[in-house]
Amino acid sequence: MAGKTGRDEWRDGAAVAWSIAEVARDSGVTSRTLRHYHAIGLLVPARTAPGGRRYYEQEQLLRLQQILLLRELGLSLDVVAEVLAKQSKDGTIEVLGRHKEWLLREQLRLGRLIRTVDSTIENVKRGGEMTPDKVFEGFEHNPYEAEARERWGDEAVDAGYERMRGWSEADAEKARTGYTRVHEGLAALKGEGADVADLTVQELIQLHYDVISLFWTPTAEAYKGLGQMYVDDERFRSNIGGGDDSLVEYLRDAMTVYADNRLSE
Repeated sequence: MAGKTGRDEWRDGAAVAWSIAEVARDSGVTSRTLRHYHAIGLLVPARTAPGGRRYYEQEQLLRLQQILLLRELGLSLDVVAEVLAKQSKDGTIEVLGRHKEWLLREQLRLGRLIRTVDSTIENVKRGGEMTPDKVFEGFEHNPYEAEARERWGDEAVDAGYERMRGWSEADAEKARTGYTRVHEGLAALKGEGADVADLTVQELIQLHYDVISLFWTPTAEAYKGLGQMYVDDERFRSNIGGGDDSLVEYLRDAMTVYADNRLSE
């Protein structure tokens, strides 16, 4: 029955259930997608009314949130289902916690960019000047560019920038968030004891390779070498593992499996 909020709710004792239309509206997931999730067993409604109308309770809402978070990490629906099947309550909290940390970092970064743009607008209006550190405040810089030019040459680095100029919006978003999605996803799977050859792990390595390929296209040998560099170079090891060297080794081993099975020399 309809409650004071105008929601179409069912009450069964203390339980409250929301209709598929309400869940679709509030989550941004279409009713068709929710019905598909039901059909494949990924998100089964709490109950189905006569006539087939689906209702969802708190448990299903939280599961849908997990599904959406895992999809943001680049996982396919098959892999999402496998992860959720293995995941304990503690594991779920850990994944959500890491994702919250990433969102907070993004919030701070975007806040700095907004302030930079606002300052630029005001300075342009006044005809004033800004120092370089203020013009570029909040923008991410590549601290490895100089080293990359020394190691691989200007031609290779410039070719990477040429690729970047041809990126679509989806490519740019993948480049910005892809590595974080891979590292967070692998940390969760490693914690669950997933083998590096498991489909769930290799799906994330596919995303990692896709991000790398936005800049350059590594052969099997080069991709395995990159994984070893992650382990050998303290800067990469710290950035990827955040103090957990075993996670970096896990990534390297998973990259080796991917290269051996999917890439040519």
